[in-house]
Amino acid sequence: MAKKQATLDHNYTEDSIQSLDWKEHIRLRPGMYIGKLGDGSAKDDGIYVLLKEVIDNCIDEYVMGYGKSIEIEVKNGTVRVRDYGRGIPLGKVVECVSKINTGGKYDSQAFQKSVGLNGVGTKAVNALSTFFKAQSFRGGKSTWAEFERGELRKQKNEIPTSEDDGTEITFIPDNDIFLDYEFRMDYVETMVKNYTYLNVGLKLIVNGQEFKSDRGLLDLLEANISDEALYPVIHIKGKDIEVAFTHTTSYGEDYYSFVNGQHTTQGGTHLAAFREAVVKTARDFYGKDFDPSDVRTSITGAVSIRIQEPVFESQTKTKLGSQNTYPGGPSLRNWINEFVTRELDNFLHKHPETAEAWKKKILQSERERKEIAGIKKLANERAKKANLHNKKLRDCRVHLPDTKNPQRLDTTLFITEGDSASGSITIARDVNTQAVFSLKGKPLNCFGLTKKIVYENEEFNLMQSALDIEDSIENLRYNRIVISTDADVDGMHIRLLLMTFFLQFFPDVVKNGHLFILQTPLFRVRNKKETIYCYNDQERQQAIAKLGAKPEITRFKGLGEISPDEFKAFIGRKMRLDPVTLTGETSLHGLLDYYMGKNTPERQDFIIRNLRIEDELEPVTTPAEAEETVEV
Repeated sequence: MAKKQATLDHNYTEDSIQSLDWKEHIRLRPGMYIGKLGDGSAKDDGIYVLLKEVIDNCIDEYVMGYGKSIEIEVKNGTVRVRDYGRGIPLGKVVECVSKINTGGKYDSQAFQKSVGLNGVGTKAVNALSTFFKAQSFRGGKSTWAEFERGELRKQKNEIPTSEDDGTEITFIPDNDIFLDYEFRMDYVETMVKNYTYLNVGLKLIVNGQEFKSDRGLLDLLEANISDEALYPVIHIKGKDIEVAFTHTTSYGEDYYSFVNGQHTTQGGTHLAAFREAVVKTARDFYGKDFDPSDVRTSITGAVSIRIQEPVFESQTKTKLGSQNTYPGGPSLRNWINEFVTRELDNFLHKHPETAEAWKKKILQSERERKEIAGIKKLANERAKKANLHNKKLRDCRVHLPDTKNPQRLDTTLFITEGDSASGSITIARDVNTQAVFSLKGKPLNCFGLTKKIVYENEEFNLMQSALDIEDSIENLRYNRIVISTDADVDGMHIRLLLMTFFLQFFPDVVKNGHLFILQTPLFRVRNKKETIYCYNDQERQQAIAKLGAKPEITRFKGLGEISPDEFKAFIGRKMRLDPVTLTGETSLHGLLDYYMGKNTPERQDFIIRNLRIEDELEPVTTPAEAEETVEV
């Protein structure tokens, strides 16, 4: 043993120590800089972080008083962003986009309350793009540089130009890193709208469409509230702080939080202080020691602050960790508390109708909480006991709250129908990051029911417990919740029932981009040399044409028919997911009522108008006239 140890030690030499240059390190460990990678199906995928980092620099110029519009073009995987700020100093264009820790944000006077990744953002975009071009226009002259994966390929210095001052960045994300990526324009537009809400008067133009806000967070909430507000939005602004909130008929708490224009999707110290201040104000104003959950249930709120040198818990800046407004300055918590309690108290005194509506909602929440207290206790005891040997849940090792684990954003819970499908996924899954929850059949249609049903229904309660979302989604154990059902009528019905459950009782899960539908192949087309899996009929026809005469064609009727060896590829890095999204333009109650309410004539008419009989569809013909073999 000692001899073996000596050999191992001997192999650890000076040659074992390596230093990577900036671009090699970013490409080797992209997650350190941009979080997870992804293909664009989730709103926090890396391609959107790249876009955000470029826009952040433009926003910083606007905040400093330069440039009132930003042009964004996203077409065929290529992104172009043009601002009309001061432009990068012409002699520093190459350094600013290719030399790590180079930027103008280290001087607190130049950029006191900046947005982007100081000295890192554009470098990460550069290193992770197959094409990257930075061009600066300044004082009638222009300098540009082109890169490939961080390597400088071409440059032109100080050529004459008639263009207005500013900076233009063009990039194409590397498909080797972001596999088969695609920009979803609804995610891009949401990002852009958030910028306008936080920068009143700024105009952003996306593929020719103009976005602008005149009322800040008030516009944000009115655009994103998917259920009826119980009273007009309370909107309060001060120096470097802005808050807005109302209550709706939905369950849970829904917040939008920002620091220096950065969307802190995981909240942080500023959001915690805001939530605390709302409860304190309600207790003081109404003179009653309300339970915090009663005050905040069904709240939809937003808080935006600007502070000097904020401290975030990760490079991607999704959660604020700052305790002070600036290094050595006043407490962040006290500052927010004092502002909210003072201004909100004044607002409630001036608007008694709003104060009365809020009080009515608090008392309603209190009654509902007390009504289900008994059954909730029994259900939680049952869930706790079941979790010790829960046959429904096959858990993974890593979970989303494991902030120090680099795999936390890959954590996924597959919700399957029946033992057959769950068996294949369980065998094929990555035990570190992928868990499986097996349904015993069709879940209950919970539309129109109260949250009491979540505790009365064993399956719902166990699912809630597995996800750890009883009180809020702050403790959510998996980054992705993937509904994995067969692509048949029963499977579609189960999807609707599960989406109804989340939309009705845990809408935050959907609004924060955690709910997905798993796409699985419908066909397998193969010959002796090659196998192609097809997700729709068009792909099947293409596969038949490619493989030539008489390939074997298998139609998968259910997930249980796919072998674990095959399934491994479908839930791996190239997993196809359809995100479940909800926009403010859609009434959540109206949507659920249409699809999951009583069988209305409107829905019947819709089904009849869109019904297609398979036999009536145009038959598939191929040059090879392939013989189809179907596995049952």
